[in-house]
Amino acid sequence: MTVTFADIEAAAGRLAGQVLDTPCVESKTLGQIVGARVFLKFENLQFTASFKERGALNKLATMVESGQPIKGVIAASAGNHAQGVAHHAQRLGLRAVIVMPVATPTVKVERTRGFGAEVVLHGETFDEARKHALMLAEQQGLSFVHPFDDAAVIAGQGTIGVEMLRAQPDLDTLVIAVGGGGLISGIATAVREIKPGVQIVGVQTSRFPAMVNAIKGTAHPQGASTIAEGIAVGQPGQLTRELIRQRVDDLVLVDEGDIEQAVLMLLEIEKTVVEGAGAAGLAALLKHPERFAGKQVGLVLCGGNIDPLMLSALIERGMVRAGRLARIRVNARDTPGVLARITAVVAEAGANIDEVHHQRAFSSLSAQNVEVELVLQTRNAAHVQDVVQRLAAAGFEAQTG
Repeated sequence: MTVTFADIEAAAGRLAGQVLDTPCVESKTLGQIVGARVFLKFENLQFTASFKERGALNKLATMVESGQPIKGVIAASAGNHAQGVAHHAQRLGLRAVIVMPVATPTVKVERTRGFGAEVVLHGETFDEARKHALMLAEQQGLSFVHPFDDAAVIAGQGTIGVEMLRAQPDLDTLVIAVGGGGLISGIATAVREIKPGVQIVGVQTSRFPAMVNAIKGTAHPQGASTIAEGIAVGQPGQLTRELIRQRVDDLVLVDEGDIEQAVLMLLEIEKTVVEGAGAAGLAALLKHPERFAGKQVGLVLCGGNIDPLMLSALIERGMVRAGRLARIRVNARDTPGVLARITAVVAEAGANIDEVHHQRAFSSLSAQNVEVELVLQTRNAAHVQDVVQRLAAAGFEAQTG
């Protein structure tokens, strides 16, 4: 079995008017930062905030077109695939059952139910949920919809490649997130037909390098978790593996810090929210700028379903790395008015106090001294050092961290 450009053209016909032909526009600011022209495909603007509904809809529509009786569909997913299947099954009047691991965040469970699906919570891991879904499919006569290793699903995802080259025909490089491989397999199939010379590079997180290991024969260890959970796939697909081997030029790995930085840059510069997997392409440009220098690079912002608490944590961590949020410890004699003098020095330096911890009991300092821990809003790393120097000039012992 394989996937052809004709399959993608047929998928585009089924998807027309049912999913967004999302914008694919240039980010001049990101381009200046990485030294390339950068074009962003905003798949996070889809109704379910992910590209996954393209493949799900094409699969379901293909099943309906076949004329065979359909008792319902079932999928195993804790995220975007679940919502894509649920949403379009509801639109097509099909029963949808989604099996999710027991620990799936409540917000994802409720959102999937909100799209009309029956949610079954089973298993501690995705693999356990998938096994249960296959068992239910057998018992109840339901049709299993695989998240990536299915020709109709891959063809649906491939419509993104057609849209990107139609909007930006001068693209010469595409950098695409890879989990199970459905997205890049579909895009590569379309691009090899329309513009064969385009370089196609896949990106995996170093914590889940299964496709890199499968294609390159490496033995990178697999981690337990990643902020890019959308591409945290431990076992790559058989069909997608062959398509990637034939049609993708290279695969690279990025680290958690690269992904965090990319999420924040898209938020701050483009004013768009992406999940970790959605930022993987930009993370690769940030980690390997020399590789893409001077190129016209297309990136797919493949999803925007990030947990608000996770986003909040990433913002704070990013501000710390940029020197815009700093922790300073100040040792001083424990006398009346000392805290006022410390805060006055900080104010004169132009920093804003976010938090103050005035510590006496849990300190190794002498009983006459006090440790004051300040969390400050600052401009940059140089500003942090300026605050420390001003405190020292005022007679206080201060250090960051």
